[in-house]
Amino acid sequence: MKPARPTRRPARPRTASLAAAAVLAVVSALAGCSAGSGGEGTPPPHVVEASAPVPAAQAGSVRPLARSLPVRVRMPSTGVDTGPGGPVLRLGLAADGTVEVPSEAEADRIGWYDKGVTPGETGPAILIGHFDTARGPAVLKDVAKARVGDEITVTRADGTDVVFRVRELEQVDKKTFPTAKVYGDTTRPELRLITCGGELAGGHRPDNIILYADLVAARAA
Repeated sequence: MKPARPTRRPARPRTASLAAAAVLAVVSALAGCSAGSGGEGTPPPHVVEASAPVPAAQAGSVRPLARSLPVRVRMPSTGVDTGPGGPVLRLGLAADGTVEVPSEAEADRIGWYDKGVTPGETGPAILIGHFDTARGPAVLKDVAKARVGDEITVTRADGTDVVFRVRELEQVDKKTFPTAKVYGDTTRPELRLITCGGELAGGHRPDNIILYADLVAARAA
């Protein structure tokens, strides 16, 4: 499938229209999550799909923050800690208009889509990582351990830790990616963590696994 290309590239795109254009590129790029021979022995990534409503006391309880780049991602339940030695990658657009993903050499790192909001700003901040590549397991190799209620902490360049709580886990065929749900505007700071999933088919994972999370705390790192 030929991905759609954003028609404009403002400095800080936040609108649903730009998000809808960009998401097709993201889906196509993630379709390139190839495990190859290195992933043949890796159990296929599946998540237990679940969701929970946002408690009324939590919704909008943390004030949105100003823009600041993410530098570290931690999710204890899945063993993710990009650490100070492996800073968060900035993922932009490739020459063909598709969204970049971490290279195989950087499969132990998580990338942030830098045409969207930063974690802590109002809107859905997007993080992308590999489950595996031809080299073997990658940063999100234990994504199947994720559960509703787990916390994802993102350290920002301004010295703030923003803590997100997983509200929903979803595994979808890449052909039916929920564009508006993932990239549509939100009224509060949210986070999406996206990787590949499903049984290998022709050296590729046919699904996307998506974690939806809400901001629950912001504190000094």
